[in-house]
Amino acid sequence: MKKLLTLLMLAGVFTFSATAQEFSDSDAATDSAAVDSAQTEEVYEAPVEEIAEIVAPVEEAPSKGFHQVVKEQFIDGGPTFMGIVLACLILGLAIAIERIIHLNMASTNTKKLLADVEDALNSGGADAAKEVCRNTRGPVASIFTQGLMRMSEGVEMVEKSIIAYGSVEMGKLERGMIWISLFISLAPMLGFMGTVIGMIEAFDAIAEAGDVSPALVASGIKVALLTTVGGLIVAVILQLFYNYLVSKVDSIVNSMEDASISLVDLLVKHNLSK
Repeated sequence: MKKLLTLLMLAGVFTFSATAQEFSDSDAATDSAAVDSAQTEEVYEAPVEEIAEIVAPVEEAPSKGFHQVVKEQFIDGGPTFMGIVLACLILGLAIAIERIIHLNMASTNTKKLLADVEDALNSGGADAAKEVCRNTRGPVASIFTQGLMRMSEGVEMVEKSIIAYGSVEMGKLERGMIWISLFISLAPMLGFMGTVIGMIEAFDAIAEAGDVSPALVASGIKVALLTTVGGLIVAVILQLFYNYLVSKVDSIVNSMEDASISLVDLLVKHNLSK
C-alpha cells in the first residue's frame, strides 16, 4: 500500500513539473513573440516617421508662368520708365512689320519681267512693254516704266531717267527705317536713365536712414537693374528686325541695278534690230 502511494505521489510530482515546464515555455515563447513584435513595430514605425518628415517639406509651391514673371518684373521696375520702354518696343515692332510686308511685296522676279518686256517689245513695241510694266508691282517695274517712257529720246536719256527714278524708289524702300533706328537708341538710354534714378533713390534712402543697410538700397538697385535690362532687351529685338530690313533693302536695290543694266542693253539691242 505504501509503495502504491509512493508511486502515485511520484507520478503526480512528475506530471505537475511537466505541466509547469510547459506553461513556463509557453510564457517564454509569448514574451519572446511580444518582444519581437515590439521590435518589428519599432523597425517599421521609425522609417515611416522619418519618411513623413522628409516628404512633408518636399511639397512645392505652384510654379509661376512666364507671363506672370514678366508682369511682376515689369511692375517692380516701375511703370513710368518700363511703360516708355514698352511703348518703344510696340512702335518699333509695328513699323518693322509694316516694312517687312512692304518689302516682300516689292520683290519682283526680274528675269521673268525682262523676258516679258522683251517679248512685248518684239510684238507690240514700247507701248506694249510699258503696259506689261504697269501691270507688275514693285520698284523694278516702276523703273522700267520710266525708262521706256524715255525710249524715244535715246538710250542716254533712258539711263538718266533710270538713275534718277532709282533714287526715288530707294528712298521709298528705306522709309520708316530711321524710326526703328531711333527706338533702338532710345530704349537703352531710357533704361540707363531709370538706372540713374534708381541709384539716386537708393542713396537718398541711405542719407535719410544714416546707415547703409541692404534693405534700404535693395528696392532702388532692383529698379535700376530692371529698367536697364528692359531697355537692352528692346534694343536687341529691334536691332534684329532692323538688320533684316537693311539686308532686304540691299537685295532689292541690287536687283534694281542689275535689271536696269539689262533693260538698257535690251533697248540698245531693240534699236539696233530696227
